Amino acid sequence: MIGTLELGLVLSVVAVACALPGAFLVLRRSAMTSDAIGHVLIFGIVLAYLATRDLASPWLLVGATLAGLLAVVLVEALAKSGRVKVDAALGLVFAALFSAGVLLVSVTVRNVHLDIDMVLLGQPEFARDPRWELFGTAVAPVWVLSAVLALNVALLVLFFKELKLSTFDPGLAASLGFRPGRIHYGLMAVVSLTAVAAFDAVGPVLVVGFFVVPAAAAYLLTDRLAVMLVLAGALGAGAAFAGTLAASEFNTTMAGAVAAALGAAFALVFTFAPGRGLVAQARRQARQRRAFYETMLAVHLMQHEGTPEEAEEARTSALHEHLSWPAKQVAAVVARAARAGLVTPAGDLLKLTETGRARAREVLGDGGKRQKAEEE
Repeated sequence: MIGTLELGLVLSVVAVACALPGAFLVLRRSAMTSDAIGHVLIFGIVLAYLATRDLASPWLLVGATLAGLLAVVLVEALAKSGRVKVDAALGLVFAALFSAGVLLVSVTVRNVHLDIDMVLLGQPEFARDPRWELFGTAVAPVWVLSAVLALNVALLVLFFKELKLSTFDPGLAASLGFRPGRIHYGLMAVVSLTAVAAFDAVGPVLVVGFFVVPAAAAYLLTDRLAVMLVLAGALGAGAAFAGTLAASEFNTTMAGAVAAALGAAFALVFTFAPGRGLVAQARRQARQRRAFYETMLAVHLMQHEGTPEEAEEARTSALHEHLSWPAKQVAAVVARAARAGLVTPAGDLLKLTETGRARAREVLGDGGKRQKAEEE
């Protein structure tokens, strides 16, 4: 159990580190940029290895980070050309650099065995073991991830205003001298560095999940950026712990269990989020539908108020014929309108209240105003 909790802590560090910049990717509608970056890292890793011939060299991390930045620059250049849209540019760059990395591996290091499962799903079980050497000191991936998380938090605190303004209003940011282009590339550099640090532990599939899913779920829960960032980190960490415990309990792949936990968390938020969830939307639509029928009843009564036809048109027992509603619906609408103070029953007749007349005039507009003037 102690080992499981430690792995959950490692994955939660990865989740929070990815979720913080991921929130800005989601808000900027660039979520799949993390997917492109996560898959082109191998290109930079291979080039750095060919230059150093040392698998423990920290230059592999630098090469991977630069490869991620190269992918972003190429996507931006293709999109700004006006000849290729952003989604197509992502596909072109992702496919080109990823295939180039695979070809370099197959041609230059033929004697190296690549475990596809480990490449795609990572090795969180070994994230605590030293793997690189930095200035003669053995460094484990978990320490790199912790340093990246600390860096992301520090940058977020220092540049929160700039990131917020350039994300929601780039034009205003440019007019204030913030240079949104530089902020964008700075953000992409952070995304690339975070993806590199997380890649070795959880693989590209789960890296994308940690970047996108917690931020997308948090977006459904709040309209405040600061709250969204906190919620994204909490959701990512919670899913990491839940997936780790599920993997230990059912003896299955940890990355798959964490990905499933992320999906389950998003499904719950998507369904039950207070303002934007499916349940909230269904309730809101039901309220709007009920309000519509109540308003139509008020309009019908007002149009015949004070006319010779009022005695017939305002009869509760005859409304289903005049409004073409089922009798059960008429009874329900009349009951709700009475509770809302729009109408008052007078025997079999319905009379509008002042509240009901005001509701009807909102729909009738000038016609309702003229009728009110004639009554006065």
